[in-house]
Amino acid sequence: MVIAVLALVAAIVLPRLTVSRAVELRRSARTLAATIRYVQDRAITSKTPYRMRIEIGTGTVRVTKLSAAGTEVATGDPSLDRPLLAEDVTVADVLTQRGGKLTEGEAVLRFDLGGLDDFAAIHLKSVDGATVTVMALPSSGKVTVADGYQEEPR
Repeated sequence: MVIAVLALVAAIVLPRLTVSRAVELRRSARTLAATIRYVQDRAITSKTPYRMRIEIGTGTVRVTKLSAAGTEVATGDPSLDRPLLAEDVTVADVLTQRGGKLTEGEAVLRFDLGGLDDFAAIHLKSVDGATVTVMALPSSGKVTVADGYQEEPR
């Protein structure tokens, strides 16, 4: 009887865990895309350069702004100073035109007075191996989210 109850609970709970990981991965990608759009707008409207520092292999993404002296400082914006990715989501790699494909270390996206200055494809990965691509195009300011691993804009 106990085994039957445990099997029933497992049959109900396990599919939801998989769905919740997929949901968290997709939510993290949308949050990152929205943050990129927001930082672009802030850089353009405030005429202040920003930097997005992405630690590859972790889920750490930090946004800073450049002071008049040229040093990076905290943004002072609570929406930018919070964690952007879910706990089980990491950055697999970052592809930019200028820096190529980075699979370790830190990638830096630069937002100057005209917005994002370089194409970027950020690949997010969940613990179960699923991937999502966040792609930012500087020429149009467009930021998209696509399921799977993509390196070229569609």
